Amino acid sequence: MIPLIKVEESGLHTTIQDSGRYGHQEYGIVPSGPMDPFAFKMANLLAGNKLNEAAIEMTMIGPSLTFLEDTVMAVAGAHLSPTVDNKKIPMWTSVLIHKGQTLRFGKPKYGARAYLAIAGGMKTDKVLGSRSTHTKSRLGGIKGEVLETGDVVPGIQYDKSELYKWKGKSLAHSLRPVYQSHHMVRVIPDVQETFFKKEDVSTFYTHSYKITPQSDRMGYRLTGRKIKREVNEDILSEAVAFGSIQIPSDGNPIVLMADRQTTGGYPKIGTVIHHDLWKVAQLLPGQTLSFQREAVEEGHRWQHYEENLFKKLQMARQRI
Repeated sequence: MIPLIKVEESGLHTTIQDSGRYGHQEYGIVPSGPMDPFAFKMANLLAGNKLNEAAIEMTMIGPSLTFLEDTVMAVAGAHLSPTVDNKKIPMWTSVLIHKGQTLRFGKPKYGARAYLAIAGGMKTDKVLGSRSTHTKSRLGGIKGEVLETGDVVPGIQYDKSELYKWKGKSLAHSLRPVYQSHHMVRVIPDVQETFFKKEDVSTFYTHSYKITPQSDRMGYRLTGRKIKREVNEDILSEAVAFGSIQIPSDGNPIVLMADRQTTGGYPKIGTVIHHDLWKVAQLLPGQTLSFQREAVEEGHRWQHYEENLFKKLQMARQRI
């Protein structure tokens, strides 16, 4: 490993994330990982990596990064107007960047989070098997913190002949997500749905909710028509998942995200299907979200679709 990227400006909330720190939730250790798993995996695929390699997650305002060696990179997810030495570069495309060049981000056009992957991945130290940053427990990344000015990210140096093979790969526009100011997400009902009045369950699925400024990597707090409980008491704490939708006593839903707590005592009305998590993660405060009730089989169907899509794209990349 060698020093590969120097942080010139940190951006709003810039962290290193891999696919997550799993297997430790029973000890209260949060998985973390990318907020938008689809864009994260696609950035890695375009950069020639395995899908779970560590990448940089950027939120709304991107950093300025100077490259200390030649490499291939790809930016996927929210369009934060990336440039290299002040020249625009394409999204969802692998780009060769040379030693001494600086990647910058400008005005956000759409979406909330973008992912920067480089050939070989970000090679920070692993903590409990993962490089993912969780700032509240100071695990992973660089010192367990957001990237700061002056930080240096290690990586792998490749021969130029290898880099030239990997550059210029682009994801078809038909496969790129469309980021909007309102998203409908599909929800698998929870057995705790019986904690809520039938008319309030109906309200949950027929009204839109606004993303509040208090939303972050731990959870998206929503405001709108309040959901009342049939029994107004919390439950014994139990495990929660990425996408679990809790209803606290104030009646405003919370969608749990990548840095969610490991257990929770608020009743859950349902869980967002895995394939739709990107829709939540790419919404900004003030934008809106609505929910559609689905069977668990629908979640499985879309999970299989996504897995097959990445398998096909990996095979296509290997043939080029």
